[in-house]
Amino acid sequence: MVDRFARRFLPSFSVLRSFASAARHQSFTLAAEELNLTQSAVSRHIRDMETALGFSLFRRVGRRVVLTPAGKNLADALEDDLSRITQTLHRAIAAGMSGAALNVASLPTFASRWLIPRLPGFEKAHPGIGINLTARINPFDMAHERFDVAIHFGRDNWPDAQLTKFCDEEMIAVASPQFIETNGVRGPEDLLEAPLLHLQSRPGAWGDWMHEAGLEDVPALPGKQFDQFTMVIAGAVAGLGAGLVPAYLIEEELRSGVLVQVGNTALKTQNSYFIVRPLGVENPTADAFVSWILAQV
Repeated sequence: MVDRFARRFLPSFSVLRSFASAARHQSFTLAAEELNLTQSAVSRHIRDMETALGFSLFRRVGRRVVLTPAGKNLADALEDDLSRITQTLHRAIAAGMSGAALNVASLPTFASRWLIPRLPGFEKAHPGIGINLTARINPFDMAHERFDVAIHFGRDNWPDAQLTKFCDEEMIAVASPQFIETNGVRGPEDLLEAPLLHLQSRPGAWGDWMHEAGLEDVPALPGKQFDQFTMVIAGAVAGLGAGLVPAYLIEEELRSGVLVQVGNTALKTQNSYFIVRPLGVENPTADAFVSWILAQV
């Protein structure tokens, strides 16, 4: 019964591409140019699809075509589906070239500042495994998105997945050597009067760090606001102020001396980093990657 339904209602891939392109451009002519087809071929594909589905996808407004409400709903969903098919094919190609491919979703800042600099070590230890890395911020359905591993920051709250905690977050105060000299910063108490750089999503972090450092009656702490840690780090390097950032994000800056830690206080937050994997899936390639990350920590 399923096969008969598919044969009756599922259009060919070429028909789906014609519809997706026509919907995106709101034009059969532009769709034909994009797909290197004739306009009559695109029109025929749309008619075939409407016949199979039993409802209209476009309506004519003068010399233009406009999606019907049902056509728009289908176009929105189909765009995502075609994108996933394309990603699947690209991953398959990568797997065929490298022998094995691992699809990893990661927080963008974690990937650029911690994971990617270490990946050469993983590739050296596992030369037959290729890594496909994609940025993701929020939890998602791993089975639907076809990822093998994801990096999650926050609480143990990713539904329908297996989580392995691999490190807590510790934030330290840092500044450039020139900033420290100019502002006479010798310890945490000197930051009370110095320019500070704040992450917008953590307005109370500096106050918590000051209390952790043993300072009492901490006043309101004004300063420049940024919405990304990468901006806070860049601002600290440029001497705009002292930044409060996770230590793992600035390993290279600390090694090179571009940034210097102020005091010895490390503020441990309530959030942690987790390795996320789909439930009930055996994947030796993912096992190797997870073991490698845990060893790095």
